[in-house]
Amino acid sequence: MSTTTAPLSPWSAVRLVASREIKQRAGSKAFLWTTVVLVVLIVGGAFLAQTLRGGESTLAVGVTQETAALAESVTETASGFGTTAEVTTVTEEQGRTQVLDGDLDAVVLSAEGGTVKVITKSTLDTDLSSVLTVIAQQTVLAEQVTSLGGDPSDVSRAVAQASVDVEAIEPPREIDPSQIISAYLVGILMFISLQLCGAMIAQGVVEEKSSRVVELLLATVRPWQLMAGKVLGIGVIGLGQVVVLVAAAAGSAAGFGLLDGMDLNLGATVLWTIAWFLIGFTMYALLFAAAAALVSRQEDVGTVTTPILMLMMIPYIVSVSVAPFAPDSPVVVWLSYLPFTSPLIMPTRVAVGGVEMWQVAVVMAVNIALVPLLVWLAGRIYSNAVLRSGARIKLKDALRAA
Repeated sequence: MSTTTAPLSPWSAVRLVASREIKQRAGSKAFLWTTVVLVVLIVGGAFLAQTLRGGESTLAVGVTQETAALAESVTETASGFGTTAEVTTVTEEQGRTQVLDGDLDAVVLSAEGGTVKVITKSTLDTDLSSVLTVIAQQTVLAEQVTSLGGDPSDVSRAVAQASVDVEAIEPPREIDPSQIISAYLVGILMFISLQLCGAMIAQGVVEEKSSRVVELLLATVRPWQLMAGKVLGIGVIGLGQVVVLVAAAAGSAAGFGLLDGMDLNLGATVLWTIAWFLIGFTMYALLFAAAAALVSRQEDVGTVTTPILMLMMIPYIVSVSVAPFAPDSPVVVWLSYLPFTSPLIMPTRVAVGGVEMWQVAVVMAVNIALVPLLVWLAGRIYSNAVLRSGARIKLKDALRAA
């Protein structure tokens, strides 16, 4: 009595191949170590950013008994320049010692005749120089007002109340520093993840082709099912890696207090990053799989994947060099609308803010609508080329082969 095995359904075949890819790739030392190294770099970068940021910059200024009356002016003027000044009363000898030790940035010795005399260790801090210049001007003004019989305090109050009323026709949109940092990190993370996953797909296709394992696999499943399963399996691995890296970045930022006092919707940024990774991965993975099927040796993979990498490199450079600082630039805006470039640009614009959600939804819908066409095109190339060994297959031959 003979038994027959029922043929696999299309979804069962795809799921079988995907399961094989997940088991084979997720457990590889190269993938695990790459993920560990990236996590360490992210956490280390967050720690370094927290260390370099330190506390708020404060000017340490000393005044003598003769210049103690300037203490309040120094503090208020520094505040007007957006910085903080801590004023300490010292003797001239103490001041010189503390300046040499680095405890004080400068000591004010006198202020008369329009000249403020200070001592400093090497060069005077730029902000402090601006503060003392204003104080010198105020001193001259006070002396002139006094000589004319007026009250310098009344004049100072009147001057302090003076202001400029500005009406901006197109006021610039304020971007929080945390948004710039997150946009920068999202751009780097997106590019690295897509590149690593694309390389895994290309190498996997060529490995199976060169070892002729693909011939055994195609005895059970159809070419498009093999390609779809490979893309799905590595997509699951890539998504898991992205989730780990995003969690490491978000956890490090929160743990080191990098986002304290900053306006950033961390949850929305994370979700949009993952959503755009899935779209970008699907599109680029299909291209990598089709391109890798054209060659039979690992040495030739670079020749067919370089155009795809260049297609990724252009939006990546824009996403980390222009988009975080000028998200409304025409180049950034148009690249965020186009298929293939939008998965690398739009997440950065979303992180920075200022893009309407309906625009994001439309661009995302356009990319998703393009996926079936890419599946058909990549599937045709893969099916016609994956069983052909030897020299590199020309793209036009793979498209028209029977």
